[in-house]
Amino acid sequence: MSCCFGVINNNNNYAKCGFYRAANAIFGKVGRIASEEIILQLIRSKCLRILLYCLEVCPLTKNNLNSLDFVINSFCMKLFKTRDINIVKICQSLFFFDLPSVIIEKHAKFKDGL
Repeated sequence: MSCCFGVINNNNNYAKCGFYRAANAIFGKVGRIASEEIILQLIRSKCLRILLYCLEVCPLTKNNLNSLDFVINSFCMKLFKTRDINIVKICQSLFFFDLPSVIIEKHAKFKDGL
């Protein structure tokens, strides 16, 4: 895996591009017809996997995690039609939508517990 050999930023960029491609495809197909809940479920099941692929084995810095969280927050800003991060965070918590940094942390705690 190239991400463990010092190419983390390039892998993050590929992951982000893949996420945006998949998320925009979903958003383009269902548009505003589907509810936010359905769109977030599709994003969670299809696009988050693309964003998080291979990152569990890489040593991620706080900047890397913030960059991954920004991808999700910016998509949610588009989905909820707001630029207020506080509103986005409230909506994410109401829909039980975890940020990538939280998901990676949960996986790390689970692996440590084994």
